[in-house]
Amino acid sequence: MFSYSIKRLLYGILVLLGVVVLVFFLFNVLPGDPARMMLGQQADEESIAIINRDLGRDRPLSTQFIAYLNDLAPVSFHNNNDSTHYFYLDREKYRSAVRLFSIGSTSVVLKKPYLRRSYQSRRPVSEIIASAFPQTAILALTAMAFALLVGITLGVLSAVYRDSWIDRLSLFLSTLGMSLPSFFAAILIAWFFAYLLADWTHLNMFGNLYAVDDYGTGRHLVLKNLILPAFTLGIRPLATLSQLTKNSLLDALSQDYVRTARAKGLSYRRVVLHHALRNALNPVVTSASGWLASLLAGAVFVEYVFDWKGMGVVIVDGLEKYDFPVVMGVILFICVLLVFINILTDILYALLDPRVRLGG
Repeated sequence: MFSYSIKRLLYGILVLLGVVVLVFFLFNVLPGDPARMMLGQQADEESIAIINRDLGRDRPLSTQFIAYLNDLAPVSFHNNNDSTHYFYLDREKYRSAVRLFSIGSTSVVLKKPYLRRSYQSRRPVSEIIASAFPQTAILALTAMAFALLVGITLGVLSAVYRDSWIDRLSLFLSTLGMSLPSFFAAILIAWFFAYLLADWTHLNMFGNLYAVDDYGTGRHLVLKNLILPAFTLGIRPLATLSQLTKNSLLDALSQDYVRTARAKGLSYRRVVLHHALRNALNPVVTSASGWLASLLAGAVFVEYVFDWKGMGVVIVDGLEKYDFPVVMGVILFICVLLVFINILTDILYALLDPRVRLGG
Protein backbone atom coordinates (compact mmCIF):
# COMPACT_ATOMS: atom_id res chain seq x y z
CA MET A 1 0.00 0.00 0.00
CA PHE A 2 2.87 2.37 0.85
CA SER A 3 4.62 1.78 -2.49
CA TYR A 4 1.33 2.30 -4.35
CA SER A 5 0.77 5.63 -2.55
CA ILE A 6 4.32 6.75 -3.40
CA LYS A 7 3.74 5.90 -7.07
CA ARG A 8 0.53 7.93 -7.13
CA LEU A 9 2.31 10.84 -5.42
CA LEU A 10 5.23 10.80 -7.87
CA TYR A 11 2.78 10.65 -10.76
CA GLY A 12 0.96 13.68 -9.37
CA ILE A 13 4.23 15.60 -9.00
CA LEU A 14 5.14 14.87 -12.62
CA VAL A 15 1.73 16.07 -13.77
CA LEU A 16 2.10 19.30 -11.79
CA LEU A 17 5.59 19.87 -13.19
CA GLY A 18 4.22 19.50 -16.72
CA VAL A 19 1.42 21.97 -15.93
CA VAL A 20 3.94 24.48 -14.51
CA VAL A 21 6.06 24.29 -17.68
CA LEU A 22 3.02 24.62 -19.95
CA VAL A 23 1.46 27.51 -18.01
CA PHE A 24 4.70 29.48 -17.72
CA PHE A 25 5.68 29.34 -21.38
CA LEU A 26 2.11 29.82 -22.57
CA PHE A 27 1.61 33.06 -20.65
CA ASN A 28 5.08 34.36 -21.47
CA VAL A 29 4.65 34.06 -25.24
CA LEU A 30 1.15 35.51 -25.38
CA PRO A 31 0.86 38.86 -27.16
CA GLY A 32 0.39 41.89 -24.97
CA ASP A 33 2.58 43.87 -22.62
CA PRO A 34 1.57 44.00 -18.92
CA ALA A 35 3.70 47.13 -18.47
CA ARG A 36 1.60 49.03 -21.01
CA MET A 37 -1.58 47.86 -19.30
CA MET A 38 -0.27 49.12 -15.94
CA LEU A 39 0.84 52.49 -17.26
CA GLY A 40 -2.19 53.15 -19.44
CA GLN A 41 -2.15 56.06 -21.88
CA GLN A 42 0.88 57.69 -20.21
CA ALA A 43 3.09 54.76 -21.24
CA ASP A 44 6.45 55.67 -22.73
CA GLU A 45 9.38 53.47 -23.62
CA GLU A 46 11.47 54.47 -20.60
CA SER A 47 8.66 53.80 -18.14
CA ILE A 48 7.84 50.51 -19.86
CA ALA A 49 11.48 49.43 -19.58
CA ILE A 50 11.54 50.29 -15.85
CA ILE A 51 8.34 48.32 -15.17
CA ASN A 52 9.58 45.32 -17.14
CA ARG A 53 12.85 45.40 -15.22
CA ASP A 54 10.95 45.45 -11.91
CA LEU A 55 8.78 42.56 -13.11
CA GLY A 56 11.82 40.61 -14.23
CA ARG A 57 10.54 40.45 -17.79
CA ASP A 58 13.75 41.98 -19.16
CA ARG A 59 15.66 38.79 -18.40
CA PRO A 60 16.05 35.81 -20.76
CA LEU A 61 13.05 33.48 -20.74
CA SER A 62 15.11 30.58 -19.41
CA THR A 63 16.27 32.71 -16.46
CA GLN A 64 12.69 33.76 -15.75
CA PHE A 65 11.59 30.11 -15.79
CA ILE A 66 14.30 29.00 -13.34
CA ALA A 67 13.36 31.87 -11.04
CA TYR A 68 9.68 30.90 -11.29
CA LEU A 69 10.46 27.30 -10.35
CA ASN A 70 12.54 28.61 -7.45
CA ASP A 71 9.58 30.65 -6.26
CA LEU A 72 7.17 27.73 -6.46
CA ALA A 73 9.43 25.14 -4.86
CA PRO A 74 9.05 24.66 -1.09
CA VAL A 75 12.84 24.24 -0.87
CA SER A 76 14.53 27.01 -2.81
CA PHE A 77 17.69 29.08 -3.08
CA HIS A 78 18.09 32.66 -1.97
CA ASN A 79 20.99 34.99 -2.67
CA ASN A 80 22.03 36.58 0.63
CA ASN A 81 23.50 39.57 -1.18
CA ASP A 82 20.22 40.27 -3.00
CA SER A 83 17.86 41.10 -0.13
CA THR A 84 16.14 44.05 -1.80
CA HIS A 85 14.58 42.56 -4.88
CA TYR A 86 13.80 39.33 -6.59
CA PHE A 87 11.21 39.91 -9.23
CA TYR A 88 8.88 42.75 -8.41
CA LEU A 89 10.96 44.24 -5.56
CA ASP A 90 9.20 41.86 -3.18
CA ARG A 91 10.81 42.02 0.27
CA GLU A 92 8.24 39.75 1.94
CA LYS A 93 8.75 36.64 -0.14
CA TYR A 94 11.21 35.05 2.28
CA ARG A 95 9.92 36.66 5.48
CA SER A 96 8.44 33.39 6.80
CA ALA A 97 11.19 31.20 5.31
CA VAL A 98 13.32 28.88 7.44
CA ARG A 99 16.99 28.84 6.51
CA LEU A 100 18.25 25.26 6.29
CA PHE A 101 21.91 25.86 5.44
CA SER A 102 24.15 28.15 3.41
CA ILE A 103 26.56 27.55 0.55
CA GLY A 104 28.73 30.60 0.20
CA SER A 105 26.45 33.57 -0.44
CA THR A 106 23.47 31.34 -1.23
CA SER A 107 21.03 30.06 1.38
CA VAL A 108 18.80 27.03 0.99
CA VAL A 109 15.48 27.91 2.59
CA LEU A 110 12.23 26.14 3.41
CA LYS A 111 9.18 28.25 2.55
CA LYS A 112 5.64 28.07 1.29
CA PRO A 113 5.24 28.25 -2.51
CA TYR A 114 5.31 31.83 -3.73
CA LEU A 115 2.86 32.71 -6.52
CA ARG A 116 4.13 36.26 -7.11
CA ARG A 117 2.06 39.44 -6.89
CA SER A 118 -0.69 40.88 -9.03
CA TYR A 119 0.51 43.33 -11.67
CA GLN A 120 -2.55 45.50 -11.10
CA SER A 121 -3.34 45.49 -7.37
CA ARG A 122 0.15 44.51 -6.11
CA ARG A 123 -1.59 42.07 -3.74
CA PRO A 124 0.01 38.64 -3.27
CA VAL A 125 -1.69 36.11 -5.54
CA SER A 126 -2.05 33.76 -2.59
CA GLU A 127 -4.22 36.36 -0.82
CA ILE A 128 -6.39 36.80 -3.92
CA ILE A 129 -6.90 33.03 -4.15
CA ALA A 130 -7.61 32.78 -0.41
CA SER A 131 -10.38 35.38 -0.70
CA ALA A 132 -11.94 33.91 -3.88
CA PHE A 133 -11.69 30.16 -3.32
CA PRO A 134 -14.21 29.92 -0.43
CA GLN A 135 -16.87 31.45 -2.70
CA THR A 136 -16.15 28.86 -5.40
CA ALA A 137 -16.06 26.04 -2.84
CA ILE A 138 -19.45 27.04 -1.39
CA LEU A 139 -20.95 27.23 -4.89
CA ALA A 140 -19.49 23.87 -5.97
CA LEU A 141 -20.51 22.06 -2.76
CA THR A 142 -24.06 23.45 -2.96
CA ALA A 143 -24.34 22.48 -6.63
CA MET A 144 -23.03 18.99 -5.85
CA ALA A 145 -25.46 18.54 -2.95
CA PHE A 146 -28.34 19.59 -5.23
CA ALA A 147 -27.17 17.25 -7.99
CA LEU A 148 -26.85 14.29 -5.61
CA LEU A 149 -30.23 14.84 -3.96
CA VAL A 150 -32.25 15.36 -7.14
CA GLY A 151 -30.17 13.03 -9.32
CA ILE A 152 -30.41 10.03 -6.98
CA THR A 153 -34.13 10.64 -6.45
CA LEU A 154 -34.79 10.77 -10.20
CA GLY A 155 -32.62 7.72 -10.75
CA VAL A 156 -34.49 5.67 -8.15
CA LEU A 157 -37.89 6.71 -9.53
CA SER A 158 -36.77 5.91 -13.09
CA ALA A 159 -35.60 2.45 -12.06
CA VAL A 160 -38.67 1.64 -9.98
CA TYR A 161 -41.09 2.98 -12.61
CA ARG A 162 -39.14 1.81 -15.62
CA ASP A 163 -40.56 2.77 -19.05
CA SER A 164 -43.14 5.04 -17.41
CA TRP A 165 -43.58 8.75 -18.03
CA ILE A 166 -41.29 9.42 -15.06
CA ASP A 167 -38.51 7.41 -16.70
CA ARG A 168 -38.99 9.16 -20.05
CA LEU A 169 -39.08 12.59 -18.41
CA SER A 170 -35.90 11.82 -16.48
CA LEU A 171 -34.16 10.71 -19.67
CA PHE A 172 -35.27 13.85 -21.49
CA LEU A 173 -34.06 16.12 -18.67
CA SER A 174 -30.75 14.26 -18.46
CA THR A 175 -30.16 14.57 -22.19
CA LEU A 176 -31.06 18.26 -22.09
CA GLY A 177 -28.82 18.89 -19.10
CA MET A 178 -25.80 17.21 -20.68
CA SER A 179 -26.24 18.94 -24.04
CA LEU A 180 -26.59 22.52 -22.74
CA PRO A 181 -23.29 24.44 -22.61
CA SER A 182 -22.72 25.99 -19.18
CA PHE A 183 -22.39 29.53 -20.52
CA PHE A 184 -25.62 29.35 -22.50
CA ALA A 185 -27.47 27.62 -19.66
CA ALA A 186 -26.37 30.31 -17.21
CA ILE A 187 -27.60 33.13 -19.46
CA LEU A 188 -30.89 31.35 -20.16
CA ILE A 189 -31.60 30.55 -16.51
CA ALA A 190 -30.68 34.05 -15.33
CA TRP A 191 -32.92 35.62 -17.98
CA PHE A 192 -35.89 33.34 -17.28
CA PHE A 193 -35.91 33.11 -13.47
CA ALA A 194 -34.39 36.48 -12.52
CA TYR A 195 -35.84 38.67 -15.27
CA LEU A 196 -39.06 37.26 -16.70
CA LEU A 197 -40.20 35.71 -13.41
CA ALA A 198 -38.54 38.23 -11.11
CA ASP A 199 -41.86 39.36 -9.60
CA TRP A 200 -42.55 35.79 -8.44
CA THR A 201 -39.07 34.44 -7.69
CA HIS A 202 -37.54 37.66 -6.28
CA LEU A 203 -34.14 36.38 -7.41
CA ASN A 204 -31.26 38.55 -8.61
CA MET A 205 -29.51 38.12 -11.94
CA PHE A 206 -26.22 39.12 -10.34
CA GLY A 207 -24.95 39.02 -6.81
CA ASN A 208 -22.59 37.46 -4.34
CA LEU A 209 -23.11 35.48 -1.16
CA TYR A 210 -22.56 38.61 0.90
CA ALA A 211 -23.84 42.10 0.12
CA VAL A 212 -23.26 45.51 1.68
CA ASP A 213 -26.43 47.02 3.15
CA ASP A 214 -27.91 50.25 1.83
CA TYR A 215 -26.31 52.30 4.61
CA GLY A 216 -22.84 50.85 4.12
CA THR A 217 -22.63 49.75 7.75
CA GLY A 218 -21.68 46.15 7.08
CA ARG A 219 -22.19 42.97 5.08
CA HIS A 220 -25.07 40.57 5.34
CA LEU A 221 -25.72 37.08 4.01
CA VAL A 222 -27.87 36.82 0.86
CA LEU A 223 -28.56 33.11 0.39
CA LYS A 224 -30.97 33.64 -2.51
CA ASN A 225 -28.03 34.74 -4.69
CA LEU A 226 -26.70 31.18 -4.38
CA ILE A 227 -29.81 29.52 -5.85
CA LEU A 228 -29.44 30.22 -9.57
CA PRO A 229 -25.66 29.69 -9.95
CA ALA A 230 -25.81 26.49 -7.88
CA PHE A 231 -28.77 25.23 -9.92
CA THR A 232 -26.99 26.04 -13.19
CA LEU A 233 -23.71 24.45 -12.10
CA GLY A 234 -25.46 21.33 -10.81
CA ILE A 235 -27.41 20.54 -14.00
CA ARG A 236 -24.67 18.53 -15.72
CA PRO A 237 -23.70 16.30 -12.76
CA LEU A 238 -27.40 15.86 -11.97
CA ALA A 239 -28.00 14.52 -15.48
CA THR A 240 -25.13 12.04 -15.18
CA LEU A 241 -25.91 10.91 -11.64
CA SER A 242 -29.59 10.28 -12.35
CA GLN A 243 -28.87 7.91 -15.24
CA LEU A 244 -26.00 6.27 -13.38
CA THR A 245 -28.24 5.67 -10.36
CA LYS A 246 -30.96 4.21 -12.56
CA ASN A 247 -28.64 1.78 -14.37
CA SER A 248 -26.83 0.75 -11.20
CA LEU A 249 -30.09 0.20 -9.31
CA LEU A 250 -31.58 -1.87 -12.14
CA ASP A 251 -28.47 -4.04 -12.07
CA ALA A 252 -28.74 -4.43 -8.29
CA LEU A 253 -32.43 -5.32 -8.47
CA SER A 254 -31.60 -8.22 -10.79
CA GLN A 255 -29.25 -9.85 -8.26
CA ASP A 256 -30.05 -13.02 -6.32
CA TYR A 257 -30.05 -11.36 -2.89
CA VAL A 258 -32.91 -9.10 -3.98
CA ARG A 259 -35.01 -12.07 -5.02
CA THR A 260 -34.15 -13.79 -1.74
CA ALA A 261 -35.22 -10.74 0.25
CA ARG A 262 -38.50 -10.57 -1.65
CA ALA A 263 -39.06 -14.30 -1.04
CA LYS A 264 -38.66 -13.73 2.70
CA GLY A 265 -41.60 -11.35 2.59
CA LEU A 266 -39.87 -7.98 2.68
CA SER A 267 -41.76 -5.17 0.98
CA TYR A 268 -40.55 -3.95 -2.39
CA ARG A 269 -39.93 -0.46 -0.98
CA ARG A 270 -37.76 -1.83 1.83
CA VAL A 271 -35.80 -4.02 -0.57
CA VAL A 272 -35.12 -1.08 -2.90
CA LEU A 273 -34.18 1.50 -0.26
CA HIS A 274 -32.39 -0.64 2.32
CA HIS A 275 -30.73 -3.33 0.20
CA ALA A 276 -30.45 -2.60 -3.52
CA LEU A 277 -29.88 1.14 -3.32
CA ARG A 278 -27.09 0.81 -0.77
CA ASN A 279 -25.09 -1.37 -3.15
CA ALA A 280 -26.08 0.67 -6.20
CA LEU A 281 -24.65 3.90 -4.75
CA ASN A 282 -20.99 2.83 -4.94
CA PRO A 283 -20.44 3.95 -8.57
CA VAL A 284 -22.58 7.03 -7.91
CA VAL A 285 -20.33 8.16 -5.05
CA THR A 286 -17.28 7.50 -7.23
CA SER A 287 -18.72 9.64 -10.01
CA ALA A 288 -19.74 12.36 -7.55
CA SER A 289 -16.16 12.74 -6.26
CA GLY A 290 -14.93 13.29 -9.81
CA TRP A 291 -17.71 15.74 -10.54
CA LEU A 292 -16.92 17.74 -7.40
CA ALA A 293 -13.36 18.24 -8.57
CA SER A 294 -14.66 19.28 -11.99
CA LEU A 295 -17.09 21.77 -10.46
CA LEU A 296 -14.33 23.37 -8.40
CA ALA A 297 -12.27 23.84 -11.55
CA GLY A 298 -14.99 24.47 -14.09
CA ALA A 299 -17.23 27.10 -12.51
CA VAL A 300 -15.62 29.90 -14.54
CA PHE A 301 -18.47 30.62 -16.95
CA VAL A 302 -21.23 30.26 -14.37
CA GLU A 303 -19.46 32.58 -11.93
CA TYR A 304 -18.80 35.14 -14.64
CA VAL A 305 -22.42 35.26 -15.83
CA PHE A 306 -23.83 35.60 -12.31
CA ASP A 307 -20.94 37.85 -11.16
CA TRP A 308 -20.20 35.43 -8.36
CA LYS A 309 -16.92 36.61 -6.81
CA GLY A 310 -15.07 33.34 -7.03
CA MET A 311 -12.14 31.92 -8.93
CA GLY A 312 -13.89 32.26 -12.29
CA VAL A 313 -14.26 36.02 -12.02
CA VAL A 314 -10.62 36.27 -10.88
CA ILE A 315 -9.43 34.35 -13.97
CA VAL A 316 -11.49 36.40 -16.42
CA ASP A 317 -10.43 39.72 -14.84
CA GLY A 318 -6.81 38.61 -14.90
CA LEU A 319 -6.99 37.72 -18.59
CA GLU A 320 -8.66 41.01 -19.48
CA LYS A 321 -5.95 43.02 -17.68
CA TYR A 322 -2.98 40.85 -18.68
CA ASP A 323 -2.47 40.13 -14.99
CA PHE A 324 -0.52 36.96 -15.71
CA PRO A 325 0.64 36.11 -12.15
CA VAL A 326 -2.99 35.98 -10.99
CA VAL A 327 -4.14 33.77 -13.87
CA MET A 328 -1.10 31.49 -13.57
CA GLY A 329 -1.49 31.23 -9.81
CA VAL A 330 -5.20 30.34 -10.01
CA ILE A 331 -4.59 27.72 -12.71
CA LEU A 332 -1.78 26.12 -10.71
CA PHE A 333 -3.90 26.14 -7.55
CA ILE A 334 -6.77 24.42 -9.37
CA CYS A 335 -4.39 21.83 -10.83
CA VAL A 336 -2.92 21.09 -7.39
CA LEU A 337 -6.45 20.67 -6.06
CA LEU A 338 -7.43 18.29 -8.88
CA VAL A 339 -4.26 16.21 -8.52
CA PHE A 340 -4.72 16.00 -4.74
CA ILE A 341 -8.34 14.84 -5.10
CA ASN A 342 -7.36 12.25 -7.73
CA ILE A 343 -4.51 10.90 -5.58
CA LEU A 344 -6.78 10.72 -2.54
CA THR A 345 -9.45 8.93 -4.59
CA ASP A 346 -6.90 6.41 -5.94
CA ILE A 347 -5.65 5.66 -2.42
CA LEU A 348 -9.20 5.17 -1.14
CA TYR A 349 -9.90 2.81 -4.05
CA ALA A 350 -6.79 0.84 -3.16
CA LEU A 351 -7.85 0.58 0.48
CA LEU A 352 -11.32 -0.66 -0.48
CA ASP A 353 -10.22 -2.99 -3.28
CA PRO A 354 -6.72 -4.61 -3.11
CA ARG A 355 -6.93 -5.49 -6.81
CA VAL A 356 -6.46 -1.80 -7.64
CA ARG A 357 -3.03 -1.49 -6.04
CA LEU A 358 -1.97 -4.86 -7.42
CA GLY A 359 -2.85 -3.67 -10.90
CA GLY A 360 -1.20 -0.26 -10.35
